[in-house]
Amino acid sequence: MAAPRTRPLYGQAILLIAIMLLCVFPFYWMVTTSLKTHVVALEAPPVWFFEPTLANYREALFEDGVFRSLLNSLIIAICTTALALVLGVPAAFALARFEFRGKKDLWFWFITNRMISPIVLALPFFLIARNLDLLDKHITLILIYLTFNLPIVIWIVTDQFRGVPYDLDEAARLEGASQWTIMARICLPLAMPGVAVSAIFAFIFSWNELMFGLVLTRTNAKTAPAMAVSFMEGYNLPYGKIMATSTLIVIPVLIFALLASKQLVRGLTMGAVK
Repeated sequence: MAAPRTRPLYGQAILLIAIMLLCVFPFYWMVTTSLKTHVVALEAPPVWFFEPTLANYREALFEDGVFRSLLNSLIIAICTTALALVLGVPAAFALARFEFRGKKDLWFWFITNRMISPIVLALPFFLIARNLDLLDKHITLILIYLTFNLPIVIWIVTDQFRGVPYDLDEAARLEGASQWTIMARICLPLAMPGVAVSAIFAFIFSWNELMFGLVLTRTNAKTAPAMAVSFMEGYNLPYGKIMATSTLIVIPVLIFALLASKQLVRGLTMGAVK
């Protein structure tokens, strides 16, 4: 019996191409605008063919302090991610493996913590930081970012630990292994895809955060997103420098996501098929 002929899916292909172009076009516009002079960037209708220049990148990096803000963002994002993993992985193991009073309430609190809008907390955090003389310091942003990245780590890694068979714990316990040994040497390697996913999300959310970086920093600890917004002064909008800074912000995250894409897909799909 001959196999049925498949119909060409031209409509679906056209739709996917249209969606792809719609998603890619903002990045194309951002990069091309960063390579235009201020006059060319403001021309209407838009200029599609022009002589590119790196003047916006040179001014942003070496004259306006964007390089320092990128370094600040990198330090804050790495420290926040490391602290979230150090604190979140043991907490996730406890939630996945032990039963104790108030466990459901604690789990609900971790989940709902991520639902709070940053704009609601901006003023209280500002007042606390001002009273404690912690404005414009890296440690302030690290601790604040930890409050909304820690629930993400706990949420994802707890689900990964729950997927590890309990029989492995029992076998290791019979051999005299402690709970820390069971977590570190048995459960953690099997849950590593979920740990990698949570680390990726924690880093990206810390790197891209704007609200607290804008409210709680001035010069010393100003992050890259806050620096990009600081270029907007009244009616003076240097689109070239804004887009150049935005491109510099996107590039590290894009490279990081591409390098970790396999772990990301593996962690997100683990347990999808039983």
